[in-house]
Amino acid sequence: MQRRQFLSGAGFAASAYTTPVTRWLAVPATSPAAHRGGRLVGQRDVEELWAAADDARLHDSKFGGGHWKSSSVSQCLTHQAAPLLNGTYSEAIGKELFSATAELSRVVGWSAFDIGQHDAAQRYFLQALALARAGGDIQAGSYILATMALQTFLAGNPDQAVDMAQGAYERGKGVAAPRVLAFAKLAEARAYARLGDAAGASSALRQSEELVESIHPGSNDPDWLSYFSHERISADATEIFRDLRNPRAAFSWNQLADAMPAGRYTRAVGIRFAVLGTTHLQQRDLDQGLAMGHEAVAVLGRVRSARARGYVLDLVSALDQWKREPRVIDFIRHTRTELAAS
Repeated sequence: MQRRQFLSGAGFAASAYTTPVTRWLAVPATSPAAHRGGRLVGQRDVEELWAAADDARLHDSKFGGGHWKSSSVSQCLTHQAAPLLNGTYSEAIGKELFSATAELSRVVGWSAFDIGQHDAAQRYFLQALALARAGGDIQAGSYILATMALQTFLAGNPDQAVDMAQGAYERGKGVAAPRVLAFAKLAEARAYARLGDAAGASSALRQSEELVESIHPGSNDPDWLSYFSHERISADATEIFRDLRNPRAAFSWNQLADAMPAGRYTRAVGIRFAVLGTTHLQQRDLDQGLAMGHEAVAVLGRVRSARARGYVLDLVSALDQWKREPRVIDFIRHTRTELAAS
C-alpha cells in the first residue's frame, strides 16, 4: 500500500457520513422489537458473537487488519450474525443481538480501514451505526461514531472529525460509560492536533484523562473497550504533541505509554516508535530518530497494516534533509526490504 494512497483516503468520501450521522444524532436509538422468523436465537448465540468480536480485536491489534484472522470476522458477520437477525428472539435478546452485530461490523470496518480500504470501511461503519440505532444502544452508537471520527481525520478531514467526535460525546452523555466518552474525547483531541489547535487538543485530552480516572470498580464499564486505558491515552498523546510540534510534551507522554505490552498491542507500540522517531527528527536528533526508526521497523515488520506503514514512511519523509548520509540510505533500504517482506 503506497503512503499517498492511504493518507489521501482513496475511496473515502466525507460527505457519505453527513446524512447517517445527522440522523443518528437526531434519533440515536429506536426501540428494539421482538422478531419471529427463522430459528430461535438465545443468549448463547449472542455470546458467541461477542467472543468473535473480542478475538478479532485481539488479532487486529497484534497482527494488523490484513491478517487472515482479522479479516475472517467478516465471514462471521455475513454467515453467522446476519442470519440471526432474521431469527426468532425476544425484545431483550434482540437488543443484545443488534449490539453484538454492530460491534462485529465496527471491527470489520476498522480492519478494512487499517489496510487502506476506506470505502469498505465506511460501509461497515455506517452499517454498525445503523445496527446500534436499531438496537436502541446509544453507548455503542457513540463508540462507533468516535471510531468514524478517527477514520475521518486520518483520511484528511480533521475539521469534520472534530464535529463527529463532539457529537459522539454529547449524545452519549448521561447514557454511555465514562470510558466510551473518554474515547470520543481522545478522538476529538487527535483531530484538533491535526488542525494545529493546541488549546482544543489539550482541553479534549484533559477531559479524556479525567473520564478514565473517574472509573471505579463495579462501575458500568463495557468489556469491549477494556483496552482503552491510561497507557493507550498516553500513546495517542505522544502523537498529538508530535503533530503539534511539541517534542518535550511528546516525550513526557511517551514515558507513561511505555507500560503497553508489545506482545498484545504490537501495532500500537510500533506506531509509537515511528512517531517518536519523527519527533526526534523535529529536534534534528538524527541518532535517536534512526534508533527509533529501527525499533519501529522491527516491530511493524510482523504487522500487516497499511496504516502502520504510513507512520514509518512519514519518518522516512522526515529524513529527507539527511538523505545523502550513508546510514540514512542504509535505513531506508532496510525499511523497504523489511516491510516488503512482511
